[in-house]
Amino acid sequence: MNLFRKREAKSTAPLVALSDLRAAQWSGAGARLREGFERNAVGYRCVRLIAEAAASVPFRSDDADGRLARLIAHPNRDQAGPDLMEGFYGHLAISGDAFLEAVSLDGEVRELHGLRPDRMRPPKGPRGWPLAWEHRVGADIRRIAREADGFLPVLHLRLFHPADDYEGQSPLEAAARAVDIYNAGGAWAKALIDNAARPSGALIYSGADQLTEDQLTDLREDLERSFSGAANAGRPVVLQGGLDWKPMGLTPADMDFIEARHQAAREIALVFGVPPMLLGIPGDATYANYREANTAFWRMTVLPLVNRAARAITG
Repeated sequence: MNLFRKREAKSTAPLVALSDLRAAQWSGAGARLREGFERNAVGYRCVRLIAEAAASVPFRSDDADGRLARLIAHPNRDQAGPDLMEGFYGHLAISGDAFLEAVSLDGEVRELHGLRPDRMRPPKGPRGWPLAWEHRVGADIRRIAREADGFLPVLHLRLFHPADDYEGQSPLEAAARAVDIYNAGGAWAKALIDNAARPSGALIYSGADQLTEDQLTDLREDLERSFSGAANAGRPVVLQGGLDWKPMGLTPADMDFIEARHQAAREIALVFGVPPMLLGIPGDATYANYREANTAFWRMTVLPLVNRAARAITG
């Protein structure tokens, strides 16, 4: 229903201008890392829990001299084994992809280095399969191709993605809407605090003269520009000339932002496979105690991830 249509001249009823409910705005794919990890406490903690726990599990090798185990324990001059594997598991948990590069000397792998997934590109062959990997840092492009014996010195571990042959499914992509709800709730609460915690409402015009279409348009645009969005939450309204402000929006208590954020936090934890109890999120009664939650975390999230990585590295 158009509340701003032109009224007939004989009408003397006051005009009530109501703001409509807009469609939800979601973060784009390029903002996933920033919104889901750098600015989201739940996502950040989930990734840290998974990466640190998985990296703490030592590798065993079946070779007689234990060369592979020593290599993973001391992969390069700048990192210890847990540091390298923490980054490896962290990239996998955030982007759905993780890369290790093997550096060989005299036909023997001497070092392992982690590569950032956002810098890797697969040049595709005539059948669509990657022929090599390109590591891009700014304008510098380094091509990592198969060696003469067919060995590709790049290990690519990726999470299952049904619609992509080259990149894994990012858990943050699946949790994107929960991440946006959690972050938006925090931004809204902060804006309310900054602006005296005043809710939205309706602007009622009771003047004798009828507003023109241009005046209505200007009034509505000014309201949207000055008072919509989390950054403008609670800003005071300065009125004049027959205008009256009537609070009609729901208060933060009515909308229950706290519970909404807790629900979003539980959904983020669900995507990563971390029991909410381990994150201190209230309202979760899935496990009887912290020990059960921790056991479930290791059995269902950490150990399957470590086993998968071990098979890929030793395979």
